[in-house]
Amino acid sequence: MKWLPALIVLCLTASIARADMVDTSGMEPWEVCGLCHGLEGVSPMPRFPHLAGQRPDYIEKQFRDFRHGRRRNDGGQMETVTMEIEAGALARIATYFAEQPPPPPAPKKGPRFEQGRELFLHGRSALGACADCHGPSARPTGIDAPRLEAQHRDYLVKQLSDFADGMRSNDPDGIMQTVAAALKPAEREALADYLAATERRERDFK
Repeated sequence: MKWLPALIVLCLTASIARADMVDTSGMEPWEVCGLCHGLEGVSPMPRFPHLAGQRPDYIEKQFRDFRHGRRRNDGGQMETVTMEIEAGALARIATYFAEQPPPPPAPKKGPRFEQGRELFLHGRSALGACADCHGPSARPTGIDAPRLEAQHRDYLVKQLSDFADGMRSNDPDGIMQTVAAALKPAEREALADYLAATERRERDFK
């Protein structure tokens, strides 16, 4: 696998080299993604989200958003990679990762776990429950809301902060930007503590 060290470097470096410098011939399209996100969709690095057990429509949307420049909050790395993968392979990639067993939750609960649980399940004054869109049985019309349970804690904090600061803006109708901006930094940490340590139901998107 002569391409493996080069692609691992591609994942780890902050400034991304051109992806066409790496020979990916003979690889399945999800194998290219898997070198950063884990070959079974469980990423060993917090900066790259777990994809295993994620809703396939959400994976497809994020891929398209990166490819077309609607999402840019990762320093341009995903935009580069998605341009090197044929658009026709997207459904196969999304289905592959969606059908993998979900990632394990964090082994320890963070210090704000209970506060995060309350926010996620019930919300608070002037702020609805996150579970209304992201809960196991929630499928709101027109919203490709991802499963968040068992996701990397630091990744969750970063995404909430990016939404709040306007660095990420590919959410439908600006819903997440509004919600994240209403959250205090400690509340973002609390939600991440709760979600990271909470089990994700297997293939609950069906």
